[in-house]
Amino acid sequence: MAWLALVLLWWAAPAAQATPGPDFSALFGDSDFIEIIERDEGLETRPTGYVSQDAEPDHVFRIDLDEGQVPIGQGVVYDGFLIDGKLPGPTLRVTEGDIVRMEITNSGDVMHGASIHAAYTQTSKHVGHILPGQTKSVTFRATTPGVFMYHCAPGGHAIPMHVMFGQYGMIVVEPRDKPYKLGADLGQEPDLKLYMLQHELYASGKEAVEGDASYTAFNGQLFRYVENPIPVRPGDYVRMYFLNVGPNLLSTFHIVGIIWDYVYWQGHPEALWPGGQTVTAGPSDSWVIEFRIPPEEGAYTMLDHGVGATSRGAIGLLDARSDADRPSEILAEGPSHEPAEREELLGEARRVLSPFGIPDADTNPVPARVDRPVRFGSDIEEVVIEMKGNAFYPKIVEVAPGTQVTWVNEDVFTYGFGETSGVHNAVAMSGPQSFATSMLAHAERDSVTLTEPGRYEYICAPHPYMQGRIVVRDLD
Repeated sequence: MAWLALVLLWWAAPAAQATPGPDFSALFGDSDFIEIIERDEGLETRPTGYVSQDAEPDHVFRIDLDEGQVPIGQGVVYDGFLIDGKLPGPTLRVTEGDIVRMEITNSGDVMHGASIHAAYTQTSKHVGHILPGQTKSVTFRATTPGVFMYHCAPGGHAIPMHVMFGQYGMIVVEPRDKPYKLGADLGQEPDLKLYMLQHELYASGKEAVEGDASYTAFNGQLFRYVENPIPVRPGDYVRMYFLNVGPNLLSTFHIVGIIWDYVYWQGHPEALWPGGQTVTAGPSDSWVIEFRIPPEEGAYTMLDHGVGATSRGAIGLLDARSDADRPSEILAEGPSHEPAEREELLGEARRVLSPFGIPDADTNPVPARVDRPVRFGSDIEEVVIEMKGNAFYPKIVEVAPGTQVTWVNEDVFTYGFGETSGVHNAVAMSGPQSFATSMLAHAERDSVTLTEPGRYEYICAPHPYMQGRIVVRDLD
């Protein structure tokens, strides 16, 4: 009769309480698409991230977009687009299901914007096209766990340009109910959470478009974790949140002496793979990587096994010692410098890397190859300057009087206008003669003939940070 007792117990037990659903009024307001929302809330997959822009957030992140210079190590300063004065921007962390509000301020001189890959909802209409001095916001629900990129996105042609010139960061959505497996196996949280962002730096717009990186880095500094190895202890449980921002190059991330315990594609806890020697990540690809430090002291080398990137900065060390004073986390953002230290580093720079501008020769004693003058002899009747990746190439030319200078627009995305378009021109700002070409769309060209000797500085009117220089002199 034991079965009868079980039935009676089941019958007498109170009914299980259903998990409460979302407060539709608070989350979605008076949406015109409530039937779609109700459908999505009942799916086995997660709902989208749409919520009313008036929904009460669990987290508010405020970030600032501007332009400026940051030291990136090895005596190099990067002159480009920044987030909170850093390259990369701050590491943002939330938990699955959280309501997130991003408030984006443009304190720079050109239009900026934002794209948040963790948001499964419309973002561009809320935080695209942010003019200098404006602040805009977007609110969403972080419904999908993983490791995501966020970046500047003014719109159109400017989206890839602002990514290639430095405005990006990492946002992590931690799973709420389904933990990562190694933590469950060990019954503990990681000893070290290591947020690692790999990225590239370019000396010109042409090189950025073509993927010819001058440097690669982890977390904003060349050889950052070679100069300052990350301390760990033998036996430590490490969880790495790895993101290859790119924006162009493939990464095959590896740690010498380590085989992964588990990896999770895009950081999703259900996208689980056991073992492995590398993770392969294209631009904006990400992984969560779990491993243990073996029970032996020593250095474990982290690198991109596409070794060209390694030799240009994407390498670091985990330094395992039994008495290591290890941190609990390392964030995926550029180093912070006190104002005096920053000024000292800027003043000591051996090279300024500016994708679209011409660094001052007084502060750029060893310019990148694209910033060195290109001399054309008096036998050259026409010199062609490309407009590519929101930059002039060559940036600096020396020509004889009477030489025809022709600009050709090699940027292809020429829809829109101003910052969002790849339409360019060349307008003299100083020099013995004035000139202004017509506005040039893709493959269009225009020319001027300069007869007066002297130095001519010019810009693109829609993109005034684009700088070019022509020196007209006797070259015989």
